[in-house]
Amino acid sequence: MRVIHTTADFEYYENLCFSDNAIETAIHALKSGAVIVTDTNMAKSGINKTALGKLGCEVMCFMADKDIAEAAKENGTTRAAASVDKTAALGRPVIYVCGNAPTALIRICEHVKNGSFSPVLAIGVPVGFVNVEQSKEMLMASGVPYIAAKGRKGGSNVAAAICNALLYMAGGR
Repeated sequence: MRVIHTTADFEYYENLCFSDNAIETAIHALKSGAVIVTDTNMAKSGINKTALGKLGCEVMCFMADKDIAEAAKENGTTRAAASVDKTAALGRPVIYVCGNAPTALIRICEHVKNGSFSPVLAIGVPVGFVNVEQSKEMLMASGVPYIAAKGRKGGSNVAAAICNALLYMAGGR
């Protein structure tokens, strides 16, 4: 409902997909103080900070960090992939929120495959054409609990709307 309200696009009723127990997993993680990491500062900005604070959660975005630009250049990856690597090093329960960068979802799947990191939940709603559908399909096949939008639709506003819905449910709103 929040995504449809945010986008005025009723197709989300059909194309939003949820893994088994994704909502319950997210609510439990949020009530336990999980950190939300986003792939854009725009998504981070759209997440309700009051709702986060009531649950003792925080939101982070590493995309504009100097060390991320350096790591991406050094490793020949995208900043989104480098951000996932930094997230993996947090050693905390993470809800990873991807509204823009399919390479973030791909990197999450690589970490899951090699056993080095798995988010508590991944929100996979990158928008666009290049690797967008493929990255969402990889996420849905990875075994990671997820909320994803099939096809090319998504975006930072959709990612934030999903986070806010989860936060409001976890907070009893």
